Amino acid sequence: MRRTIILATLMLFAFVGVNAQSLEKVLEKHFAATGVEKMADVKTIIMNAKMSMMGMDMPMSIQVKNPRKFRVEMEMMGQKTISAYDGKQGWMINPMMGEGVKDLDGPQLDKAMEQANMMEGELYNYKQKGSTAELLGKDNNDFKVKLTGKDGTAKTYYIDGDTYLVKKMTAKIEAMGQTIDIESKMTDYMNINGINMAKRIDVETPMGTQTVFIEEVKFDEKIDDSVFTRPAN
Repeated sequence: MRRTIILATLMLFAFVGVNAQSLEKVLEKHFAATGVEKMADVKTIIMNAKMSMMGMDMPMSIQVKNPRKFRVEMEMMGQKTISAYDGKQGWMINPMMGEGVKDLDGPQLDKAMEQANMMEGELYNYKQKGSTAELLGKDNNDFKVKLTGKDGTAKTYYIDGDTYLVKKMTAKIEAMGQTIDIESKMTDYMNINGINMAKRIDVETPMGTQTVFIEEVKFDEKIDDSVFTRPAN
């Protein structure tokens, strides 16, 4: 009986080791496919994009600068909204929510900090970011990797078994006091200087579908830090 327990324990540890090795192998191939190490060397990103939802097209501009600075501007119904994070403080200007500059906190601040980390993505160096990852197996030809952030938020990434690029991401998020399911699909990948990025992202929520089209991407253009700094009210 004791020998059986010992053998079962050894088999369990062996299985855990193989599972962890498989996860790291999948992520290694994923990082190689996306060119994440090259992305980690990029100092700035400027994107011009368009968001389509509810029959409207809204121009967007996104600026990201290492370390952890982010700004997005969007025009909607003749009004311009700005959300930004300077590495320490998040803020926004949204005329539809009142005049002046408002500080970001709670889920809004968490989202801004997450977007500021968009250069390399959440999976890269996930342990250093306080997250845990688990390989859930395969769904058809897609590897399913569950990533749980240090705040407890769980996301599942579907990594194509042929290209090792992310095809889809699903998550449950808190919004307006309730938990909602979201699904993001990444398609039309483009290669820029050895870095693969999706040109189209479809985000499905209970409120409908939003589609982001990336129209232009520039790396290592000069961005002054002042664009991320909170203006006076």
